[in-house]
Amino acid sequence: MEYTIYQLEFKTGVHFGTGMLNESACTFKADQLFSALYIEALKLNLQQQFYDAVKKGNLLISDAFPYIGQQYMIPKPMIYVEPINRGESKQKKAYKKMKFIPVECLSDFLSGKMDLSNDPMEHYGHYFQQTMAAVRTGEETLPYRVGTFYYGEGCGLYIIAAYQSENEKCLMEKLLTALSYTGIGGKKSGGLGKYRYNEGQIPEQLLECLQKKSDRYMLLSVALPGKCDGKCILFVRKKIWICGIFRLCRGVEKKEGSLCIYSRFLFCKLFCRRYL
Repeated sequence: MEYTIYQLEFKTGVHFGTGMLNESACTFKADQLFSALYIEALKLNLQQQFYDAVKKGNLLISDAFPYIGQQYMIPKPMIYVEPINRGESKQKKAYKKMKFIPVECLSDFLSGKMDLSNDPMEHYGHYFQQTMAAVRTGEETLPYRVGTFYYGEGCGLYIIAAYQSENEKCLMEKLLTALSYTGIGGKKSGGLGKYRYNEGQIPEQLLECLQKKSDRYMLLSVALPGKCDGKCILFVRKKIWICGIFRLCRGVEKKEGSLCIYSRFLFCKLFCRRYL
C-alpha cells in the first residue's frame, strides 16, 4: 500500500457534532468522512467503485487530525506514561489533559520525556457560538445557537489515505474535490464546512510507523472489533464513542427516517492487527 496526506484548509467555520447543537468538535472521524464522500459518489455515479475500493481494502482513510503549519499532530496513545519528573503534579495533569501530540514527539511521549511547557495546540483555533434563526411560515421566528470552530492561520485538518494503485488515489481526489464545494459537517446550508485541499508531504517518522510491523498497533481511525480484537480490548484502556447514523439524503436508504445507534472505538486504542 502507498500512503499520502491530504491537508484540508477550511475557508469557513465548521460544525462537527458532539450531540449538542451549541457545541462543536474541531476534528471528525473516518466514518463521517466516508459517509460524506459516498454521498458525493452517488451524485457522480461512482458509488459502486468507491464502495468496492473501500470494502476490498484498496482504499483506506484515517480520522482527521490537526496540523499546525508544517507540524502534524496525532492522537495521544491511550497507554499509561509515567513522566520522568514524577514529583511534579503539573506534568502529570498535562499528560492526562493532552489529546494530540506532534508526530516527531511520539518517542519522547512514550518515554515520559516530552516537554509540556508549551502547548502545541494553544493557537490552533477558537470556538464560537453563532446565533441563527428558524423561520417557519405563520410562526414566530425562533433563534438558536450553533457551536462553530474556526481554525487559526496556517492550521487545519489532515487525513491519511492508503491506496493500492493510482486508480484509488484519483477516485479519492475526485471525491474530495466534489466534497470541498458541498462542505463537511453540520450546517452546510449556512455556509459552514467549506475547504480546499492540498496533497502534503508525509513525515518520514509517520511513514516509518505506518509501514513498520509490530505486535501492537495504534488505531488512527474508528473501528468495530473483529474476532481477534475482543481479547485484546481486555488489556487496554477502553473508551467507547456512541454514534448516531442518520439518513442524509433521499434515496440513500430504502427505509425512510431510519436511525441506527452503535458503539465505535475511539481512534487511540491498541489492537493486534492493522486497520490502515
